[in-house]
Amino acid sequence: MNPTTSKDSPTPIRMTSRQRVLMALRHREPDRLPIDFGSMRSTGIMAIAYARLKKHLGLSTGEIRVYDMFQQLAEVEPDVLQRFGIDVIDLSNTLGEDDPSGWKPWTLPDGTPCLVPATEDLRPAKDGGWYIWKEGLPHQRMPPGGLYFDRVYHPLSDAANSADLKAYQWPRLNDETLRDLQRRAEVLNKHTDFAIMAHFGGNILETGQGLRGWEQFMIDLVDKGAFLEDLLGLIVEAHLTNLPLFLEAVGDYVQIIQFGDDLGMQDRPLISPRMYQETIKPCHQQIYSYVHQHSNCSVFLHSCGSIYQLIPDLIDVGVNILNPVQTSAANMAPARLKTEFGEQITFWGGGCNTQQVLPNATPDEVAKHVLEQIQTFAPGGGFIFNQIHNIQANVPPENVVAMFDEASSYQGTDSGTR
Repeated sequence: MNPTTSKDSPTPIRMTSRQRVLMALRHREPDRLPIDFGSMRSTGIMAIAYARLKKHLGLSTGEIRVYDMFQQLAEVEPDVLQRFGIDVIDLSNTLGEDDPSGWKPWTLPDGTPCLVPATEDLRPAKDGGWYIWKEGLPHQRMPPGGLYFDRVYHPLSDAANSADLKAYQWPRLNDETLRDLQRRAEVLNKHTDFAIMAHFGGNILETGQGLRGWEQFMIDLVDKGAFLEDLLGLIVEAHLTNLPLFLEAVGDYVQIIQFGDDLGMQDRPLISPRMYQETIKPCHQQIYSYVHQHSNCSVFLHSCGSIYQLIPDLIDVGVNILNPVQTSAANMAPARLKTEFGEQITFWGGGCNTQQVLPNATPDEVAKHVLEQIQTFAPGGGFIFNQIHNIQANVPPENVVAMFDEASSYQGTDSGTR
């Protein structure tokens, strides 16, 4: 019997979004396919594409809010979430009900007016680009004609010893931030039936790259030695200082804690399995174990690229959910992933190829591709539908609609059809 039908009747039981997601995470098929759109910073949509999508859908109310300046991501509004039957929400999504004074006007690279966080210190560059300043220094830069901001400041790039590392002011969650997180989590838990995603981050590899610079940190990994050991130790210490406070604030109200570390490239892992096991894996183990020991939340890891060789290690350290499931990368074929790991980990993503298909295909071709991906990943649960990473600025809105409409029309393995 299908787990979503009653014993006395074959009529499917209608689930809430939260129930639907939780059942899929337990590797059982819910009443319909759970769908995500914008529950974290790699499952959303660039603001330029979002403005076009709203126009295509005939939605003229509300303003475009860019909540992630680095990637130029738009906050997905309630009307759009409802239109596509979305089941998951980002803890930071205000649903348009926050204080308007927290936003200020800006203009997207294509000329579209939008709102950005009032706290962002945006300054035009002489060459026509933009800078984001923090603490008196330019931290990120968008080049002329660009669509993203790139990191240009690495505070520990010149660190030479452990004393330099310890002198750095490691970020700490303050009481005001924690109170706000708890308030948001309580409201979303009580007044919506969304499954709630809470972004913690907890990056190890990417934190090292951000602090030292990408190239220098990769050299650090190869050199190993006391400096790397001290750096990784301080990164873990900083995360394990904040994580208990974070879980105390939101752990009773959210279902998923989101972490990130991009471990793959298009054709191979960014670092070898052995290097991962010797350097990054012990750090992941400490952090993810803390979540499992002190909450009932699932551990969600965003990790782009060809990471097939690392998946057994990720399962071993306690990753419950893998995203974005980049099936366009080497060794990441859907059938292979589902067969080898489908009973041990939930695939969150992999629903549509955003490199070739979503921007370039026709709506009918998009729908056909999406159905093929779903038919591989969805049987037996352990799958939340989302495209592979964010929807980029050049994606036609018709293709976005075709993608989500195909996902929402999927009826499961009982029918095997749309």
